[in-house]
Amino acid sequence: MTVPATPPAAPPAPLGPPGCGRAEGPARRTWRAFRRHRLALVSAAVLLVAGVAAVAAPWIAPHDPYDLAIGANGEIAFAAPPNGTFPLGTDAIGRDVLSRLLYGGRVSLSIGLVAALVAITVGSVLGLVAGWFGGWTDRVVSRFADAVATFPALFLILTISSFVAPSVVSVIAIIGFLSWMPAFRLMRAEVLKLRTTVYVEAARALGGPHVRIMAVHLLPNAIPPIVVQATLGVAEAILTESALSFLGLGVQPPVASWGNMLADARSITVLSSQPWLWIPPGAAIFVTVLCINFLGDGLRDAINPRATRQRL
Repeated sequence: MTVPATPPAAPPAPLGPPGCGRAEGPARRTWRAFRRHRLALVSAAVLLVAGVAAVAAPWIAPHDPYDLAIGANGEIAFAAPPNGTFPLGTDAIGRDVLSRLLYGGRVSLSIGLVAALVAITVGSVLGLVAGWFGGWTDRVVSRFADAVATFPALFLILTISSFVAPSVVSVIAIIGFLSWMPAFRLMRAEVLKLRTTVYVEAARALGGPHVRIMAVHLLPNAIPPIVVQATLGVAEAILTESALSFLGLGVQPPVASWGNMLADARSITVLSSQPWLWIPPGAAIFVTVLCINFLGDGLRDAINPRATRQRL
């Protein structure tokens, strides 16, 4: 007797539109969550425009930031109000405020980014070593971090700045090497949590070297919260640079920064009758720091949405 052939099974019907059953990767999931944070998206766009303007300052600045502005009458325009030739006016020396604002953005943003990178690097390395090795290594490094954090950060920075020749490099070094404690604590806590996971225990049981385990298994998984801390570190570094330059211990004239442009605001005359000298740099600092904070909030919510739901 002939047995009829069994017809091939029909493929399962899709449960939704094409691609809906595909596993979503962490990067795609994070980007989808980040897009829901409208303030973070707007802040990222504003920071992108500010960064492009700072980089392109030599090409878009209407005047040389160090040259004296010559008015229509052929004389130097000292503290001239905004006009068609100088959209943001001129300062007390006769230099174009808009051009100095653009060039000052290059300095202030560069100091914020590089100083935050130095702080994140130092704090992450120390936190990684302390959290992984534990024991006396953890105790020594943690006590050192506690000792540094005991002193008020701004006063410690001001004290050291008064003994060091002020320059862009010294400001970056001072801010970076005195602002690593938050990154250290965050990295140490992440490593202490990750060192007990199955894959780290397996790598240790297989005899993996310490450097490889830290670089391959611990550091990549501890990076997301460090990224959020890095954004907040940039905002803090910009504010610290502005405070140092405002007090005369940061970036020195004639190099322009948003902080030393605000130094003119110490005069009552400037505050009361020449607002174009202090409102542009003050607004630039305010908007930049605010946007960086909103961007950090968006990254935090996108990386760790569970914490957001717990707060709500």
